[in-house]
Amino acid sequence: MMMNNKTIISQFILLGLPIPPEHQHLFYALFLAMYLTTVLGNLIIIILIVMDSHLHTPMYLFLSNLSFSDLCFSSVTMPKLLQNMQSQDTSISYAGCLTQMYFSNLFGGLEIFLLVDMAYDRYVAICLPLHYTSIMSPKLCVSLLLLSWVITILYSMLHTILLARLSFCEDNVIHHFFCDISALLNLACSDIHINELLIFFLGGPLIVIPFLLIVVSYVQIVTSILKVSSTRAIHKVFSTCGSHLSVVSLFYGTIIGLYLCTSANNFTVKEASIAMMYTVVTPMLNPFIYSLRNRDIKEALIRVLIKKKISL
Repeated sequence: MMMNNKTIISQFILLGLPIPPEHQHLFYALFLAMYLTTVLGNLIIIILIVMDSHLHTPMYLFLSNLSFSDLCFSSVTMPKLLQNMQSQDTSISYAGCLTQMYFSNLFGGLEIFLLVDMAYDRYVAICLPLHYTSIMSPKLCVSLLLLSWVITILYSMLHTILLARLSFCEDNVIHHFFCDISALLNLACSDIHINELLIFFLGGPLIVIPFLLIVVSYVQIVTSILKVSSTRAIHKVFSTCGSHLSVVSLFYGTIIGLYLCTSANNFTVKEASIAMMYTVVTPMLNPFIYSLRNRDIKEALIRVLIKKKISL
């Protein structure tokens, strides 16, 4: 359809992953197993936290939201990727593409703020233990969660509205396996100056400032730890914070790698690997990182299983 000498795009073609045709079935089975593991692992974390009263604390409230965010973030991209790998039709509608971009921005951004909330919780627990209960009140925890959700919802909505005003020409092939905002902007044939300003002035700070807050929190934690003479206390603190630090390193490492390596017109194996780390591997590993290093989660699983066995 033509209007004002510009083609109105009704659908996009997702180029997908640079996988040789003979290896498609192998990678399909691998990605399906990874996605199912992500769903199962995060669901178990959420169910345990909801069912076990011992886990009704600020730290696990934030963790349950992180698991929900990981579950949704992976579900935004993986089902469509799996469908495209088994189908000759790799198209996605214009509305579907904008919807996928909106929710990928939403849950990706939400994870950033949840990691900050968890870092602040650890800072208060370790540096101000006597005031932990009064500071990390239910009201503050709910306020932090609501603030995280509201900021990311508004930010994602603003990106989507500004992208919807753009015109797209004949080229509708997205060099990615999902509707990433940078890939869509490369296809636009109208002025994207405002979109780029939004990414620079809002997107950059929304990644950098939370990261700096996390760094400051852990600098304070490390400083507080070094004042403790007890080796056992130091070990306990590091074991408590180790899981969160691992998740932060994995998450920010993939973000930095993804946006430093992204090119405009090509989707290389390296970029695909980093994107898969960000959208699939990180959400899959988070439940294992927290459960394997967390005694409370293990004990909660045992209690829930015992309770279920008794009821049966």
